[in-house]
Amino acid sequence: MAEGSRIRSCFALLRNLILAALLYAVIFGTIELVRNPSVGAKGKLGIPAFLDKSGPADILKTTKSGVKVKFAASSTKVTINPQANVFNRPKSAVVPRDDYLGPRPNVDTEADLQMLVEECRGTYNGLEKMRNVFECMTFLADGEEKYYSLPEPSRRASTQDPRDAEYLDADGHSNTLTSYVSPSDVEPFSKSSSGTCAGPIIPYHVYWTGPATWRVEVFIKSYLYTQNLPCSRLNLWLDADRHPKAVDDMLHKDPLFARFLPFVERGDIIVREWKFPKRIPLPKREDNTDGVGYYKTPGKPNSKGELSVADGIVEHVETGQQWLVLTEKQMTFLPQAVSDAVRFVVLHLHGGAYFDMDVLMLRDMRPMLLPQNHSFAERWAAHPHPGDYNTAIMSLTANSSLSSYLLRGGVRMGLNFHPRVIGRMAWKDGRDREFLMLETAAFDPIWTEFNWDREGRCTVPCLRDYGAAFKGKAGAIRDEWESYDGPQLEEIDLFDDDVPSKLEIRDEQSEQRAMRRGKRNHIPSSTNATYDLISTSDQPTSSAAPEPDSQDSFSPTSGEEEELRKAGVIGEYDLEEDKYPPNNRTLENFFRGSWTYHVHNQWSKHPEPSSWMSVIEHAHDAFFAGQRSNMYGEKWDGPSLMPYNYWPEFV
Repeated sequence: MAEGSRIRSCFALLRNLILAALLYAVIFGTIELVRNPSVGAKGKLGIPAFLDKSGPADILKTTKSGVKVKFAASSTKVTINPQANVFNRPKSAVVPRDDYLGPRPNVDTEADLQMLVEECRGTYNGLEKMRNVFECMTFLADGEEKYYSLPEPSRRASTQDPRDAEYLDADGHSNTLTSYVSPSDVEPFSKSSSGTCAGPIIPYHVYWTGPATWRVEVFIKSYLYTQNLPCSRLNLWLDADRHPKAVDDMLHKDPLFARFLPFVERGDIIVREWKFPKRIPLPKREDNTDGVGYYKTPGKPNSKGELSVADGIVEHVETGQQWLVLTEKQMTFLPQAVSDAVRFVVLHLHGGAYFDMDVLMLRDMRPMLLPQNHSFAERWAAHPHPGDYNTAIMSLTANSSLSSYLLRGGVRMGLNFHPRVIGRMAWKDGRDREFLMLETAAFDPIWTEFNWDREGRCTVPCLRDYGAAFKGKAGAIRDEWESYDGPQLEEIDLFDDDVPSKLEIRDEQSEQRAMRRGKRNHIPSSTNATYDLISTSDQPTSSAAPEPDSQDSFSPTSGEEEELRKAGVIGEYDLEEDKYPPNNRTLENFFRGSWTYHVHNQWSKHPEPSSWMSVIEHAHDAFFAGQRSNMYGEKWDGPSLMPYNYWPEFV
């Protein structure tokens, strides 16, 4: 009897423990669901449905610095100054000219790469022009009629046979068509279609590891903003060697990348796994070594019909196909080493162009990538050695002798693909002339200035460190307009009730009203030597300022914003209250002539309002909303795209 009672007691205790565990799991799960909505309901492709969550915003309390607000999409509290915030601040103090580059280059337009090199370098040995970045950028901005040209019809890329194309899917049909689409029959990029290209579709490549961040967003948006989209494909390579679920996580669990899923679904963006290949195809029956040469006596074929013809290279006897073989010991998984290697491997296999993710596109790259010999990279700052390359932006012809040579050289050096190591190797072997070196003005216009190697005038804008483009406070960047020779920019009435919803040129009445209020803005002109708008000091701010603590960007809904306006949290804009007043920066004057701007690993910085980076964000947001054109005068007709999130510390 006693034994049975003990057994029943044990069962009762076990039942109670199970019930307690279930109750705890329900309570914990509910708390997690409230705290982290991403574990709850799933939307398209598994992305959390909270991306479409609407307000309300919780107004917590009023403090000396503003009103504390809690938005649904933010885990942190946000302090809003009712008189000056992201909701009522005018986007600019001047009227921007969006279509400053004129019509987009013809689909067959080619850049004379050799001319670009020589105009900005000088002679190979003398380097007479290398340090004069201003003159190079002037040539790039104003000399298109010299370095851009349309080849004779028979030589144009659009008239070639897609079956012989360098790129694997140049015609959008796996290179099975006999000709490209006629220019008169092309379908434009639109909400319903990726469009068609009257010529080869060129692949663009980027590499990333980890969740999407603002750097991923701004790169992709700059790509969509600038490139000939029907004639381009963006390949996003994710490191699956170290993160096997990288692609799945990006497509199904990443709320920031979710805004780009419509482009993934229809093939505009291709998310791909990066894994080190065990063997890489090389051109048939060519000397693809680094000068060491093939074996004089290759030996006998193995059971697969392959024989070793050089160190690390095998050849199939019957087909003549050669392969670069990688062993497990040769592969590296160190982040920087992988990044250096990826670009050489993917360009050898796929061709096109590679870009580091901390690069912003400013112009259409297609004319640079169409010439038959389009292998190039950038110079390492103003270093004079002909082998000092930087490969943050790089192009190689796929499956070429040069790409094979560079690839095998890096493998032989223990997968060391550092650009200056590879470049010195190419120079030593006499192959650097095949691998063109463009000067910093083309892709990284402030690098020479940053290293104090500049000769001649500073660039426009004149930025001397990479953090400057993120600064938005008045007077934070000293003499940024010192080289500006352009016309006076048209001013906007900052006190018009319709600003910031529209851009309006200041009329006589509003001019007088602004002068009465003592808040006249100073806009750059060719006769004005100081161009800091609403500047209170000519002293530069420290580049070593502490970084913001918050990494929690968020996107408020229209409902939340409307609620704040009704509550008076978003009031009438007051310029004197604004730490980041609107100014005279426009995308037209952001290193005009350069194809890209390299952010250079400013991974932890957030763009301050009214900064150059903020100007770029506003241009992107208005373009994708259909309110403004891009630099080629084109309006967006593609899929809807969410605007940039806000950083809580700058709201």
